[in-house]
Amino acid sequence: MDFLCYHRDRPGSMTLRDELLEEHWSYMDRYAKEMIARGPTLADDGDTPTGSVHIVDLPDPAAARAFAFDEPNYQAGVYRDVLLRRWRNMLGRTMWDFPGGPTDGNRYLVLGLGLGTGQVADLAVPPDRNELIAYGPLLSDDGDTWLGTAALLRAPDPDTARAILAPDRYVGIEVHNWQFGGRSS
Repeated sequence: MDFLCYHRDRPGSMTLRDELLEEHWSYMDRYAKEMIARGPTLADDGDTPTGSVHIVDLPDPAAARAFAFDEPNYQAGVYRDVLLRRWRNMLGRTMWDFPGGPTDGNRYLVLGLGLGTGQVADLAVPPDRNELIAYGPLLSDDGDTWLGTAALLRAPDPDTARAILAPDRYVGIEVHNWQFGGRSS
């Protein structure tokens, strides 16, 4: 089962985040084989982290909760909240398989939160698949209820990234600067 985990940073936690960087990476190294995508969200300056995204294949919702809440930054108070949802990998690949590579162009996390009406939206992969790094629905723990959509993609600007989702089918659409994460090679 795939899960999307988005830890959002608590304001003023940058020093603590920096202090825990090696602990965070070591923790994530334990999940290297299960990792579909990972990386920080960034402020508009393109440098300051605002959160941490991980899409990971785990056995069940309990394992996903352990992954999210045992993470060293979470335990130390770096994060203010966590979005943890089951996710379906509509592209069938990891971010490392993305043909555009890790550095060329602007990258974004796009989150569309469903209206709560049961109306499913954006389940089909958008036509410009080559710009998608990861794409899929956010689901309830049992996988039966659609709760929204999450995408990692390359786009020229935030408005183009936002347009990947149909706005009338969501309570809101969030767009965050994002970059490939993990240890430098």
